[in-house]
Amino acid sequence: MYENLRAIRNARNISAIDMAEVLGLQTKAAYYKKESGNVRFSLEEANKISKFLDMAIEDIFFDDEVAETETNHTA
Repeated sequence: MYENLRAIRNARNISAIDMAEVLGLQTKAAYYKKESGNVRFSLEEANKISKFLDMAIEDIFFDDEVAETETNHTA
């Protein structure tokens, strides 16, 4: 789910343990659960990650790809 976050973390050689410490998590496994999408990041955690990576939250957590087809929201 958070492939972009994982890619950024790996490109910067930041370990899962480092990220767990940033978020105040006890183990890297707890961090991996969040990074894999099994447990959601809170807004506070996203903000901590954003500050740690010195990037905008949107650039880390939001995919700016556009759907190839339009979605019709009328029922």
